[in-house]
Amino acid sequence: MAVEAPIRIGILGCAEIARKLSRAISLSPNAALSAVASRSIDKARAFAVANGFPPHAKIYGSYESLLDDPDIDAVYVPLPTSLHLHWAVLAAKKSKHLLLEKPVGLNVSEFDTILEAVDSSGVQLMDGTMWMHHPRTLAMKDFLSDADRFGQLKTVHACFSFAADPDFLKNDIRVKPDLDGLGALGDAGWYCIRSILWAANFEPPKTVIALPGAALNESGVILACGASLHWEDGKSATFHCSFLSNLTMDITAIGTKGTLHVNDFVIPYQEKEAYFSTGTETGFNELVTGWVPQPSKHVVITDLPQEARMVREFANLVGAIKNGSKPEKKWPIISRKTQLILDAVKASIDKGFTPVEVVY
Repeated sequence: MAVEAPIRIGILGCAEIARKLSRAISLSPNAALSAVASRSIDKARAFAVANGFPPHAKIYGSYESLLDDPDIDAVYVPLPTSLHLHWAVLAAKKSKHLLLEKPVGLNVSEFDTILEAVDSSGVQLMDGTMWMHHPRTLAMKDFLSDADRFGQLKTVHACFSFAADPDFLKNDIRVKPDLDGLGALGDAGWYCIRSILWAANFEPPKTVIALPGAALNESGVILACGASLHWEDGKSATFHCSFLSNLTMDITAIGTKGTLHVNDFVIPYQEKEAYFSTGTETGFNELVTGWVPQPSKHVVITDLPQEARMVREFANLVGAIKNGSKPEKKWPIISRKTQLILDAVKASIDKGFTPVEVVY
């Protein structure tokens, strides 16, 4: 049986996150780091050298020239969110499969335009939410899906914050209204919203209410915010995201019979292993001085870091399309739902923290 040729991936732009993805593509057994483009060819060349691109990788001084290369199968797009609409649509029109950084657009209407281009070209789209591809995520989902150990989901609480330094708060693209106008909500909040939807089997809530007290910079970009989400069946969730408080990456999911805790869900403490804890039908001992039974810790080992597993999954889907399969719709659907909730939170903040109905 012939060995499938690796999927040749080009990178549009030399963003900081692209360093991590360059390594991930190199580590992925079915992908090849084949090109990089910047608006400056010197910057692209320096990036390729610094990030261990193979000698045969192509260096481009414009995004268009990379997209015009017939030898590139797919592109990773880590550009500022305000540029996603233009470049993702163009990439799809040039028949390039898309690994698109989050948030996928400035709003769901932009993303719908990207989806139209993706659908008409028959290319695969996946967003860059890496933790979804860690084997721990599957193990946690097994627990949440277990009627005996977890029961029915009642509530989820998610938090992703990090303390950005003064230079970040002044100069990073994530605090610039013309580049990444969604700020902490689009960056850290995306992960929280995704984790809540993931725990709820991707059933969108009916109503979203932003929590009063959102912090905005002088340009009106969100630096910290939170929201509560409400479903018709009584489920609820909350999240908090921030550039202004200490590094925290928590999910707590509580069911009728069990509880899941994870404290490093976006980026595990260690690359090769990650853990989570679960408790089922937990109570107190007779004197109420301890818990019985105590929650158990589950360790999941992985051979490849989560970002390389994401690239491997993406490349698998692209390879299947080359062999006649249709694009996998699951990933664009999940991206759209996440963006939809993000939009609702932003709308609630803009409307003075009033409830916003989610229309899916």
